[in-house]
Amino acid sequence: MSDSSRKQFANIYDRYIDKIYRFIFLKVGSQEIAEDLCSETFLRGWEAYEMKNEKLKMKNDNLKSKIENPGAFLYAVAHNLVVDYYRKKGREPIVMAEFASEEIIDPSQDIAETALLNADVDAVRQVLQDLPDDYQNVIIWRHIDGLDFAEIAELMGRTEEAVRVLLHRALKVLRSKLASC
Repeated sequence: MSDSSRKQFANIYDRYIDKIYRFIFLKVGSQEIAEDLCSETFLRGWEAYEMKNEKLKMKNDNLKSKIENPGAFLYAVAHNLVVDYYRKKGREPIVMAEFASEEIIDPSQDIAETALLNADVDAVRQVLQDLPDDYQNVIIWRHIDGLDFAEIAELMGRTEEAVRVLLHRALKVLRSKLASC
């Protein structure tokens, strides 16, 4: 692999390592397991990156030769590794948010929603654990990792409008559960 390819992947690594680690940690709740899964995510990312470069050299038009969005690709790999981890464990994934950013919300949200979500971050973390996996993911990706709707749509294999609706429903359930606490 060329030196420029290594530098390109190093830039991808530097850009996404903290976000991918945080995403995995929120799902598994263990620093050790999160580190292992994060390492595996970037190992698979590197392998895919190498394959991409080999395919480009071969110029085989029948093979997909480009990773269009490295961040979305890495999140998808990380998500699949977390799912595989829980399949092996025989448990449903939950969110453990001890080290999540205190900044859970988007400044463009209305003030009432902002106040509700900022009122008790610990309560939000506990309630988040009880939400379905898609709801957890869309909230984490949008409000903790700051991904835009297009990136989330690519990660989830849905349209941007479907992601907006999913986020709206997830926040509605979150608000409802917080109100009953």
